[in-house]
Amino acid sequence: MNLYTKSKAIGWILIFTFFSCQAPVEKSDANTDNPSPKPRTIVTTDGEIDDVDSFIRMLLYANEYQIEGLIYSSSMWHYKGDGKGTPFTSEMEMTKNLYGEQTDLRWPGEEWMNPLLDAYETVFPKLSQHAEGFPTADELRSVVRVGNIDFEGEMEKDTEGSDFIKAKLLDDEMEPIYLQVWGGTNTIARALKSIEDEYKDTDQWKQIYQKVVDKAIIYAILDQDATYRNYIEPNWPDVKIYYNSNQFWCFAYPWKEAVPESQHYLFEGEFMGNEIINDHGPLMKQYYSYGDGQKQEGDDEHIHGDPTQLEDAQWGTFGIYDFISEGDSPAFFHLIDVGLDNLENPQWGGWGGRLVQSEEQPNRWEDGENVRDFNPFTEEMDATFPQIRWVKAIQKDFAARADWCILDYAEANHPPVVKAKGSQRLMAKPGEMISLEVEASDPDGDELDVNYWIYQEVGSYSEEVELTVNQESVKVQLAETGSGELHVIAEVRDQAEHPMTRYVRFVVLVEE
Repeated sequence: MNLYTKSKAIGWILIFTFFSCQAPVEKSDANTDNPSPKPRTIVTTDGEIDDVDSFIRMLLYANEYQIEGLIYSSSMWHYKGDGKGTPFTSEMEMTKNLYGEQTDLRWPGEEWMNPLLDAYETVFPKLSQHAEGFPTADELRSVVRVGNIDFEGEMEKDTEGSDFIKAKLLDDEMEPIYLQVWGGTNTIARALKSIEDEYKDTDQWKQIYQKVVDKAIIYAILDQDATYRNYIEPNWPDVKIYYNSNQFWCFAYPWKEAVPESQHYLFEGEFMGNEIINDHGPLMKQYYSYGDGQKQEGDDEHIHGDPTQLEDAQWGTFGIYDFISEGDSPAFFHLIDVGLDNLENPQWGGWGGRLVQSEEQPNRWEDGENVRDFNPFTEEMDATFPQIRWVKAIQKDFAARADWCILDYAEANHPPVVKAKGSQRLMAKPGEMISLEVEASDPDGDELDVNYWIYQEVGSYSEEVELTVNQESVKVQLAETGSGELHVIAEVRDQAEHPMTRYVRFVVLVEE
């Protein structure tokens, strides 16, 4: 159940939210003058049309993380072939049945990033007005590599892409590096196999192994080849993996089935076409949508842009400029710091969804039927709602960022700035009254809406609490009995044409 209260103010205001969670509190107080460095990340992609759309959105948020690699890779859906006519049959049951024996499959080439980076270069001066930290197009071009692309799951040989990942895993920068898997895991697997081959029989192996597992975090959208199952998991069992097999569907091809109907407008052509794609510069114009007339070279199954193919398509009936898919975007949504403190705690939930630690595999965090939230639209527990609950904020934020491509700072919207007053990590006893505060301001001077809600499904504290809200504080009356963690989320949204939302998370550990 979710509890909401609202208030409004201009300038500095108080905000408050409640959340619960089952994970232990490990993170120190996040209210610090020394923010953590931006997360390092490498993207591996098979270049499907939904990867292209994810890539475009990712570039609009490129100031939020350090993009250290952009690697072409293969998958069960896309591979180049070896140029010799060698036949190949998929190891994955679905594509084995769909395609049988092939010499190559729907390969979009190794050049599709180039026009996108060229367009990014064009809009870079505008983007840089709105936030610090956007990399230049040349900086991004310098980290593009071709990985293992000949066949699905091919990891027999070193490639520029696998060598690049290997070097990053072995460098002296010990901050975690998030390996986003938008296709297969085979190029990552090859990098790990190359490290193993070089060091396994040396006295450095124990140290090298530990260095890699301390740094590498794989964020995978489904299994799109068998290399994680066949090689990475048995040989590198301590490498962390965040595995999203369910929640991403609300940003993928069957979004009409996952997203509540009242939220469909956020994916339909009137919103996508007018607010994001058209008249927003050359980068957004390359974003694939239904009926837009675009066709990806190399993929005969990309017929979505044909306006004569919109009725009774595979995933429903669509209109011109309707959203097609960005199935891989949750992998980088997880890296965007909007105040939910989910980066080091995927079980807490955030824009990239909510993943919990596997009981069988302690280095695996996953979604599925054990990670369900109450969906107020259907009044049922829903394995996709941990991602759906953020859809409106994410899509509105996307529209605001699209404006950054064409508007000067004074003409566009920017996110509110929200911070806690006092500690974000607290201890309490049953029966106590707790007072929590945040301060928020808006760089554009917009009026701010404040929501307070309890994320019951995440938490271990199940007792009823009473909230008393006034202009400057929120008081939380705890029950006389019971213990557990309360996660308190302050949600602040500005009142703009394309509103942006930011948060603060308080964690209250209640102990008898």
